[in-house]
Amino acid sequence: MNPKRIIHLKDGKSESKKQYVIYWMQQSQRVHYNHALDYAIQMANQHDLPLLVYFGLTPNYPDANLRHYTFMLEGLKEVKNILNKFHINFLFKLESPEKGVKNYLKNAHALIMDYGYLRHQKLWRKEVLDFAIENCVDLQVDMVDTDLIVPVKVASDKAEYGAYTLRPKIKRLYLEFRDFSKITTIHNQKKLEFESDNDLSNIKKLTDSLDIDHTVTASPIYKGGYIEASKLFYDFLENKASDYINSNDPSLGLTSKMSMYLHFGQISALEIMDRMFLAIDHGHLDGASFDAYIEQLLVRRELAFNYVTFQKGYDKFETMTEPWAYMTMNEHELDRREYLYTSEELENQQTHDIYFNAAMKEMVYTGYMHNYMRMYWAKKIIEWMPTYKEAYDTIVYLNNKYFIDGRDPNSYEGIAWCFGKHDRAWTERSVFGKLRYMNAKGLERKFNIEGYVNDVQNIVNNCHSIVKS
Repeated sequence: MNPKRIIHLKDGKSESKKQYVIYWMQQSQRVHYNHALDYAIQMANQHDLPLLVYFGLTPNYPDANLRHYTFMLEGLKEVKNILNKFHINFLFKLESPEKGVKNYLKNAHALIMDYGYLRHQKLWRKEVLDFAIENCVDLQVDMVDTDLIVPVKVASDKAEYGAYTLRPKIKRLYLEFRDFSKITTIHNQKKLEFESDNDLSNIKKLTDSLDIDHTVTASPIYKGGYIEASKLFYDFLENKASDYINSNDPSLGLTSKMSMYLHFGQISALEIMDRMFLAIDHGHLDGASFDAYIEQLLVRRELAFNYVTFQKGYDKFETMTEPWAYMTMNEHELDRREYLYTSEELENQQTHDIYFNAAMKEMVYTGYMHNYMRMYWAKKIIEWMPTYKEAYDTIVYLNNKYFIDGRDPNSYEGIAWCFGKHDRAWTERSVFGKLRYMNAKGLERKFNIEGYVNDVQNIVNNCHSIVKS
């Protein structure tokens, strides 16, 4: 592992004999290609200690509902089973993670944390570190950035203006971070006597017991976990990757659908990149499609993480975009809107625009929407709401409610992009001002958009059939 992934937060006392090393798994919910887990195993081996992997589940995770919890728990069930086979202890507690993990620090030699990128994730880790500094003199604390190919603060030390400023920095560095081969074997395989709050064998029973929003049902189409992610990516490599250069067309279905698995850390971006390199080395795809996919996985994705790291108000309308964008919005705030819709009408697909309705329908039923349609969807909400702030709040609300990968750096950056962030000023027009404009005629000109509408209806019909069965 490249040592630049490791952030040393607190010294410990190596001569102090403890009972275990603890890895607090939160962002990176996987075993494969998990640098933080592997680092914890190596540290446990150095001191001949067993490893305890801790996961805390809070029913109060910001904006999360049954759809998100089900997908996440499907992945965690798999994680537990794999760790058991590797003779690594897994402790699952129904308690807010930053609270629950403190109970296990007194007897730990070291605490390893994976990296959290959003505000509340950082606050969780800070609370635990502050507790360790005050109460656990002997405890070493390290954090490992394993969900990005190039760690966010290694790639850049400031907010990047756009992909074109981050790209050369990332391209210079990323080969140094192809730094994972296989998980280390744990030497001390002692079983620790901690009892989990749930064995994860019955996810429905568990979610039924949680005080969470049950109004948004689990996706009938997409299931969580590394195995599901691997199946989807194998299908992508076999049947879609060679045509990825045309993936902007929502009617072709050429995307890999990895974003939801990356969001929960159920698969590593580095593993995906390594598989892409293997595919091109074996002649399974051409250079243009390879470059187009790596651009999204490496440059565009890491730009989003740069955004939430250095843009302090990344999730607030007043602070999420550029001064020129606010200026043009102020100038056009009172422009006449040809159509106005309430949030409920948008949510229920009750607009005049069949393409928007189809995209919204796919989102509500499955938890997924093609990225090009996400941009169109958000642009239409900007056009149809009375104010830009109402549009922003509505987009964030619907995004976080229905998308499996909502509440993600990519979500916040993608929404901000619709309001001018990481974009440029365009020709001025009514309502949008100098913000980029998208319309139905553009969809019709570029794509077989009617095919997309039909595909969505078939997917929805399939969802109904799955639910009934």
